Amino acid sequence: MRHVAQDGEQHPHARGGGRRQRFFGHGELRLVILDRLRRNASHGYEIIKEIENLTLGNYVPSPGVIYPTLDLLQDQQLITITDEDGGRKKIAITMMGQQWLERNREQLAQIHERIKARCVGYELRKNPQMKRAIDNFKAVLDLKVNQGELNAAQLKHIIGIIDRAALEISQLD
Repeated sequence: MRHVAQDGEQHPHARGGGRRQRFFGHGELRLVILDRLRRNASHGYEIIKEIENLTLGNYVPSPGVIYPTLDLLQDQQLITITDEDGGRKKIAITMMGQQWLERNREQLAQIHERIKARCVGYELRKNPQMKRAIDNFKAVLDLKVNQGELNAAQLKHIIGIIDRAALEISQLD
């Protein structure tokens, strides 16, 4: 089943009725594309595949996201797009694009760290026991909080349990 997320992307791994958090924030996909192009000139489809590989398949940008972003990068003179034999278009980063990428290297490093952390989280949630535990937690919380009246003391107690569990998990070595 495919769901449409806030960024307009369909995410094949999204489940349930809720929206999935955007994989990239505003302007971040541009940095990732330029970083990919810094390594070598490419084609649109190859960029899509490289981003899919970078995110371990957890995010696959659609052509409807990639190609307008490439047009924007070209308008900003950060890339060039040239026709090749066979109708394909070769995409290369410009000197201006390399300079822009260099000025934003800290942000790019943060993006890569976040991608790495999210991919670890996705893999962890595939573990059957972890999935069962998370689903059990959600079901119990839903029953307690949404299915009946809670007084202030009960709500405070539930919040305390969640905070203590989060603290205990954060302190694991």
